[in-house]
Amino acid sequence: MSITLEQRIQHLEDQAAIKRVVDTFSNLADVKDIASQMYLFTEDATVNTYFGDTLFASMKGREEIGKVFSSFIASFETMYHMNGQCTIEIDGDHATSTHYCLVFLVGEANGKKFNNSNGVIYQDEYVRRDGTWLIASRTARFTWRDVGELVAPN
Repeated sequence: MSITLEQRIQHLEDQAAIKRVVDTFSNLADVKDIASQMYLFTEDATVNTYFGDTLFASMKGREEIGKVFSSFIASFETMYHMNGQCTIEIDGDHATSTHYCLVFLVGEANGKKFNNSNGVIYQDEYVRRDGTWLIASRTARFTWRDVGELVAPN
C-alpha cells in the first residue's frame, strides 16, 4: 500500500504538533503556569509519577493534576526543563511518545540554595480532539537525582 504525499505531510505535521505539546508543557512548567499547562491534557487525563520504582503520585483529571503539580513546584523558586530525544508513534487520532528530559529544580533550605537535578523519562499517550493533540496519559519516571548546593557566581 502506497502512502500519498498528503498522508506523509499530515504525519510530519502531527509529529511536529505533538513535539510542540512536549515543549510547551516544559516551557509552562518553567514559568510555573500550571493553569495553562492543564489545557495540554484531556479533561480525564491520568498522570503517574515515579521516583525510581516508587509511585509518588497518581492523578486523574485536570483539577487533580493541577493541584498536585502546584503543590510539588511550590518549594522551588526556579525550574528548567531541557527536553532531549523524543520518539513519536502515530496511529490515526492516537499517538504515543517516549521523551527524555533533564529537570533542574532550584530551591532554598536552611538559608542555602540548592539544585535538584533529575533525569526524567516521560511516556505519553495522546489523542487528537477537534484537530488538537492532547495528553491523555503520562507516566513520568524520575530515574536519577543529584542534589547539591549552588555556588554564587563571582
